[in-house]
Amino acid sequence: MSRLAEIVTILGAGAMGSALAAPAADNGHEVRLWGTWLDDELLDAVAQGRPHPRTGVPLDPRVKTYRSGQLAEALAGATYVVLSVSSDGLVDVLRKAAGHLRPSQVLAVTTKGFVRLDDRIVTLPDAVTSVLHETAPDGSLDLPLVAIGGPCKANEVAARRPTASVHACGSPGVTERSRGLFATEAYAVEESDDLIGVEIAAALKNVYAIALGICQGLAEHGGEPYHDLQAAAFARAVTEMVQLAGLLGGRAETVTGLAGVGDLEVTALSGRNRVYGTRIGAGEAPHEALRAMQDAGQTVEGVPAALLARELVDQLIQLGALSDWSGLPLLRQIADLLSGQEPYAGPEELAGAFARAALPARSPAER
Repeated sequence: MSRLAEIVTILGAGAMGSALAAPAADNGHEVRLWGTWLDDELLDAVAQGRPHPRTGVPLDPRVKTYRSGQLAEALAGATYVVLSVSSDGLVDVLRKAAGHLRPSQVLAVTTKGFVRLDDRIVTLPDAVTSVLHETAPDGSLDLPLVAIGGPCKANEVAARRPTASVHACGSPGVTERSRGLFATEAYAVEESDDLIGVEIAAALKNVYAIALGICQGLAEHGGEPYHDLQAAAFARAVTEMVQLAGLLGGRAETVTGLAGVGDLEVTALSGRNRVYGTRIGAGEAPHEALRAMQDAGQTVEGVPAALLARELVDQLIQLGALSDWSGLPLLRQIADLLSGQEPYAGPEELAGAFARAALPARSPAER
């Protein structure tokens, strides 16, 4: 536990934002939960004493809530700020918040994905740094950044079930402080200095969870298991995550630990990305499955992450950091399927396509 009580402001009242309020409040900190203009119905439910609609768990009564028009009030005096919004909303929310941030604060992100910024695909740390420099070119808002990742299901964090998280920052003192703020008997925090590795793993695990869900859907469609294909896809996913993390400055051990393999495992067991993949494997076209989930208010972050990851790989090839796509067949298969570049021909053909991407090639020329 942190020695002194702090003011923790969480920007984004969705599942993970509301869940993280629980361990911070348990440690005696003042916790403020600010909702974006898309979170009104969530805050309405909480205000009425109902469970949070995204986690099914009541918000801790010690947490103070703020509406979208109360951003300045939510950030006033805050010492630790958490960005917990979707990847496509991160830049917009941060630009609105930047004018209220102060040099002494720590900024953390639970957001997972990539961002398009100035016609380039960048990682979230790069996007955050760019936005803060827009606001304060003199560097006065070069805040220490913490990436929060690991196998954390928001509903379980909110319910205070045993959870292992990873908090990463280039400064050991900052990760120690972050751990002190949030670590409880239920919410364990592993410290890391591999900010990029944690962020890359967090983004890509959603993409590869779709592939693992597709294998589960194939079993539902045909009534026979595809456990072998799913296991091969899992191993292939980890190999590709290690490769991409390394190219962008992350470390292999981060991907093979809690932030990568651990998070991929829990996402493959449950979660919207796995559900989306299962629907495709069971026979729904990707665009139909996505529309149905969006109509039900379910965000599938692996879809934009897959498409942006494909553009990011193309950037790396253009820069000469990567020779070609040959080492990333599963990522390419997922992105081509979700973008419509490869027509969806049905479960049987899909099984063959994913087998070619995930299984060892019979000859180098096949890959």
